[in-house]
Amino acid sequence: MPWYFRLLFVVLLAMFFVLQYRLWVGRGSQAEVYRLEQQIERQQVRLADMQDRNEKLRAEVQSLKDGLEAVEARARLDLGMIKEGETFYQIIGPDNPVPDRAAQ
Repeated sequence: MPWYFRLLFVVLLAMFFVLQYRLWVGRGSQAEVYRLEQQIERQQVRLADMQDRNEKLRAEVQSLKDGLEAVEARARLDLGMIKEGETFYQIIGPDNPVPDRAAQ
């Protein structure tokens, strides 16, 4: 076999190993592609959660802009406000008894 066939075989074999290295280990390898695909999936799930949250916030802002019912509900819930003419009752269960003031 002539020497140039051997040289061509060695060059092709070296190129094969270099390409295999890049395929499995180097930049753009299968492992890197898999890792990036996993990262994309995580980001898509996070994006969907954030879009849901934004939609809820957008609806809440719109209801606060449009109607007084939402403002009233917010004032009752957050500030403990009551309407004029309403009577506020606080019910205390057995888990949280009122401290006896006479015992102090």
